[in-house]
Amino acid sequence: MPDLSYLPPLREIIERHQLRTRKALGQHFLCDLNLTRSIAEAAGDLSGCTVIEVGPGPGGLTRALVESNALHVVAVEKDPRFIDALAGLVAVSEGRLDLISGDALRTDFLKLAPAPRAVVANLPYNVGTELLIGWLRDIDQYRSLTLMLQAEVVDRLAAGPHNKIYGRLSVIVQFCCNVERKLDVPASAFSPPPKVDSAVVRLTPRRNRPADVSFAQIEKVTAAAFGQRRKMLRSSLKPLGGEELLKRANIDPTLRAENLTLAEFETLARLA
Repeated sequence: MPDLSYLPPLREIIERHQLRTRKALGQHFLCDLNLTRSIAEAAGDLSGCTVIEVGPGPGGLTRALVESNALHVVAVEKDPRFIDALAGLVAVSEGRLDLISGDALRTDFLKLAPAPRAVVANLPYNVGTELLIGWLRDIDQYRSLTLMLQAEVVDRLAAGPHNKIYGRLSVIVQFCCNVERKLDVPASAFSPPPKVDSAVVRLTPRRNRPADVSFAQIEKVTAAAFGQRRKMLRSSLKPLGGEELLKRANIDPTLRAENLTLAEFETLARLA
């Protein structure tokens, strides 16, 4: 592995390149290299894997990934200011790091990195959920997704039935993945501190996912069920069959979406 110990501290790089966070891009700098190493370690074994990072910023997590046992690292950065700031890291990475200038929301990640691939990223708050949904559509193409998100979003990903934060995202993620909360990160760890705490979650493809239920089917039924979550299912699911659908699924039509288990949503998706 390349020796990165002599690289300047992140704060020095930030000052040298006069980098300032941009609120419009949801930027907050994470400069604690011990913490960024912990995030990389949360991804587990990355051997033989190409790791994709989104929004490397000044490169704290990027350094940890280059030092990991990953086969290769590809970092996608939208803000051109960081391309120059990361040039030194690219130069000493011994060919282990590719830096791509581009918008992650418009990037074809399956073409960008060969399999086996994994994502490890401190995601910008304003696009984190949108990126996650895109990766879930092709979840079997990834070894894992290790993501830092708002703590409240991670809470939602792991939430179960009969919980007010259990919702459409909970069901879709748990349909696709096993969910492991790995690390809590306080707002004070960032510069400038965001208004909320963060958490790191590791998502791995769920191997026992029913073969007869597609991602599109789960999307459709959860959109209807949670679109009017205060209504009983016989009303919210009316466009998909309402009481007749619920009868076939052996589900009480007076329940609300937040009362159903993942298995019950899979049954509805199969029949709808």
